[in-house]
Amino acid sequence: MSVMDWVSGRVFGMVHGKNLVYNTCWEDPRLDRIALQLGPTDRIVMITSAGCNALDYALCGPERIDAVDLNPRQNALLELKIAGIRRLEYDDFYSMFGRGYFPRAAEVYQDVLRAELSPWSQQYWDRWIRFFHSRRRPFYFRGTSGSFARIVNIYVNRMLRIRPYVDQMLEAASLEEQREIYQRHVRDRFWSRLMCFAMNRDTTLSMIGVPRAQRKQIETQYEGGIIQFIKDCVEAVFAELPLSDNYFWRVYMTGSYTESCCPEYLKRDSFQRLKDGLVDCIHIHTDSVEGFLRKHDQTVTRFVLLDHMDWLADRHFPRLVSEWEAILQRAAPGARTIWRSGGLRTDFIDRVELEHHGRRCRLPELLTYNSELAEQLHVQDRVHTYGSFYIADIAA
Repeated sequence: MSVMDWVSGRVFGMVHGKNLVYNTCWEDPRLDRIALQLGPTDRIVMITSAGCNALDYALCGPERIDAVDLNPRQNALLELKIAGIRRLEYDDFYSMFGRGYFPRAAEVYQDVLRAELSPWSQQYWDRWIRFFHSRRRPFYFRGTSGSFARIVNIYVNRMLRIRPYVDQMLEAASLEEQREIYQRHVRDRFWSRLMCFAMNRDTTLSMIGVPRAQRKQIETQYEGGIIQFIKDCVEAVFAELPLSDNYFWRVYMTGSYTESCCPEYLKRDSFQRLKDGLVDCIHIHTDSVEGFLRKHDQTVTRFVLLDHMDWLADRHFPRLVSEWEAILQRAAPGARTIWRSGGLRTDFIDRVELEHHGRRCRLPELLTYNSELAEQLHVQDRVHTYGSFYIADIAA
């Protein structure tokens, strides 16, 4: 390991080991629904992140969702959302998680929500329920990813003074109008030397959940490296995809959602369906994916692995192998998995060798990829910050 890899790993560990990193999910569940084809007999194992997508999948009425995350703060956030769905009326719930600003949060938390949480989550929110108290710095400008979004907004508002154009893009009546505003008034001013310098730092990337291993994938696979990759991602979001329903970018550009541009769980009808019982299928675990699967005694039909294999492949390859052994042991007939990667390819999958039904084989022999559908969906991804998307069925 190089000195830079060691330093970067330490920084990444400090950021992720002591903080709420994701205050909203950064994967598009509209694509996941098409890829997963969820039904009433599905049992899903997924990484929690901010919990938004677990709630989205629950609206499809699966049998069970197990949300697993090594960071207990991420699980505490999902617990708070579920408690709010069960105990709050829609308007108060939307104030908390739609606007990110709820001045009565501490009072409501103590009187109504706290008793619904696990002891660890109680201790966490006893201290941090104040994340919801500030109109000037709402919840979506909290945590490490939210703090980064806040810094970018300060840069846009005070240094570049282009907030009126950002607002015009969000309210544009057509993609053509949005593209023209971005290209004429925003693009060249936004990508200053200062912004390029900041986005080329491992510390900055750690704040938004990009480890050095993922950066190295992009640097070696993408022409122009990490800066060009980020520029092209932003170009696609603002010049090729409509912002009118892109709640992922809206929340970090403004600090809040709107009722017409928000995750499904924040819409009034969806909230009521979750409250009426759909949310009860979600079970939360602070553990690794492998650790949970080794203890789990049911088969699983759907696995949602996000991009965490990028993290394991570089420095913890044996853990990646043992995780896949656990996935294969628990996979039901016809099981499907989806994952994302910062790189254009996940070549590390080809290097995974394991025992399956008494024979030694490589992992690709046990996976049937739906590459055509994955490529079609990847182009439509509203987040558009991943290099690739994968859908694979697992051999029985």
